[in-house]
Amino acid sequence: QLQASGGGLVQAGGSLRLSCAASGRTFSSYGMGWFRQAPGKEREFVAAINWDGIRTYYTDSVKGRFTISRDSAKNTVYLQMSGLKPEDTAVYYCAAGARFSYYTERSYDYWGQGTLVTVSS
Repeated sequence: QLQASGGGLVQAGGSLRLSCAASGRTFSSYGMGWFRQAPGKEREFVAAINWDGIRTYYTDSVKGRFTISRDSAKNTVYLQMSGLKPEDTAVYYCAAGARFSYYTERSYDYWGQGTLVTVSS
């Protein structure tokens, strides 16, 4: 089970930290990712991190603003978001797996329920 939290309403330029806590099993050997789905749009890749936290991957629109990290001892993955923009408004989902690609939804086996991030202008 993956439980995403930390979403909320924030003004443009503000920051939020999303958390994705795993329970029921350990995901320490899995790549982890964050995806988001804005209203009326398809879900898209945001960021991912490999199993040991050494390699990270970001979509171009969030590079330099978002940082993904993981704490294997806590079985938790984080997404630190700063410099938020209205276009970052979306439901954010965490996922575990990344069997063959960090960027592709089909590569992930486990999904959290999503947490809503709303950025006001």
